[in-house]
Amino acid sequence: MRIVIKDSELQKAAQEGMDAFLSVFVKAIEREIDGKLTEEKMADMPSEYITLWAFHLLHEEVMDGGFVQLIVNRNGPFIFFNPFAKVMRLWGLKDLSKLLYRGRELFEKYRDQLEGDFTDEEFMALYETMPEFDDLDDEFVLEEESYVERIAIYIDEHIEDFADIEK
Repeated sequence: MRIVIKDSELQKAAQEGMDAFLSVFVKAIEREIDGKLTEEKMADMPSEYITLWAFHLLHEEVMDGGFVQLIVNRNGPFIFFNPFAKVMRLWGLKDLSKLLYRGRELFEKYRDQLEGDFTDEEFMALYETMPEFDDLDDEFVLEEESYVERIAIYIDEHIEDFADIEK
């Protein structure tokens, strides 16, 4: 699998900001996988795509409902049991990598309680019973712009690993 992005689309997104720049790549990946990442599709994807998709998933879930929501929505194994944290460190996001390792510890501690089907009330109550996730959520939200910026810079500096740019 290889994504192709028009240079004009990339230039426009870059002018709009880091979020828009990342979004061009994420949307291209999303189109290739029909919106759902499966094991078969992962086997055909470069590790850079999988890593960017993992960040996108992490970002969307945590900004919407925190690490508890990420885990309840059954994304914990994908985020915490893959080399995502290690790759974030290799991409220069050591602080995010450390946050993910702390998240993994909490995931392992609370996994049995968080992986299930919940009513809205039960789901909301999880936040009260597991306040340890609050610090992770707060740190992610505080650093979110920095994470997005640094990932965008990494992609820009290694663009040939992420897409074929069409003139």
